[in-house]
Amino acid sequence: MMDWSSKNVLVTGGCSFIGSHLVEGLVKRGARVRAADDLSSGIRENLDDVMKTGKVEFEEVDLLDPHAAAKAVEGMDVVFHLAATHGGRGYISTHQAACSTNLALDSIMIREAHRAGVEQFTFASSGCVYPTSMQADPSEMIYLTEDLVKPPYEADDLYGWAKLMAELSLRAYHEEHGMKCASVRYFTAYGERCPTNHAVVAMIGRAFLKQDPYIVWGTGEQIRNWTYVSDIVEGTIRAAENIDDGTAVNLGTMERTSVLQCAQMILERTGLNATIQRDTSKPTGPYNRVADNALAKELLGWEPKVSFSDGLDKTIRWYFDTHDRDEVSTDFEASLTGRGFEKAGKKRASAA
Repeated sequence: MMDWSSKNVLVTGGCSFIGSHLVEGLVKRGARVRAADDLSSGIRENLDDVMKTGKVEFEEVDLLDPHAAAKAVEGMDVVFHLAATHGGRGYISTHQAACSTNLALDSIMIREAHRAGVEQFTFASSGCVYPTSMQADPSEMIYLTEDLVKPPYEADDLYGWAKLMAELSLRAYHEEHGMKCASVRYFTAYGERCPTNHAVVAMIGRAFLKQDPYIVWGTGEQIRNWTYVSDIVEGTIRAAENIDDGTAVNLGTMERTSVLQCAQMILERTGLNATIQRDTSKPTGPYNRVADNALAKELLGWEPKVSFSDGLDKTIRWYFDTHDRDEVSTDFEASLTGRGFEKAGKKRASAA
């Protein structure tokens, strides 16, 4: 177990959905944290509460600038690299050029962390590194194991290719320079502070706006294993504590839930009696993406603690408590495929 009270830790993308929760988790363990974010989609207010501890410093910085990246890693013992141009399926499928900048960002961060002699580097990867051809049939009971990511590679869009290249780069840095590192493959995280361009929150937003017909993207048969953010954070920290050789591990539940099932759960729990309408013209991603988490159990002693049912209840309550209908409705459709819309939808009196 790492003694976090003795560590200076950098979290890139520290104002983002997962990043801000990770900052909080590290502070609870006693770490001193530097949160770096360009605020292109992250929300500075996400750190308001944890900043009061006096253990967090915030830097607004463009990490695509190598000089800025070098300054960010200076004096850091551990780096958690979450910063990326990213979003839900609607964003990454329609903003390929933007997502391609992650190739440069990840390379710069890895290089500068190595130059600075950081003790450990943990990279936020994705289920998008898995071969898309294996994920086409929602009726197939497939669980993706880490060893399926191998030549010939077949990642999901430029976003997935960038994640894969960073994983391979870290392994090379370990093999050639002894750099201690790990990659964690996130599977469809959701929870408080999650942006609307992710499926669960988009569907909650539709219920919040009382939309009827109630739209789901694709046929609704798409299978996912939505993983609650507290479980994602716990697995990420444990990876930094237990993995040094660049091994990649899945962080995901093994609950198989279709988009249609999720939509029906949201309608029931929000009391909205609406007709579900499928829109097959919209991006859907693979139709069968579920993690096998046996390796995380073996290497990290990690397994999800929050069921999808319980996590969904928490997320619905957060969304309804912190959003304003007039504000959300102003740019809701645009927010499904864009970034940086979250500030506008929040209640002015309280930021999540």
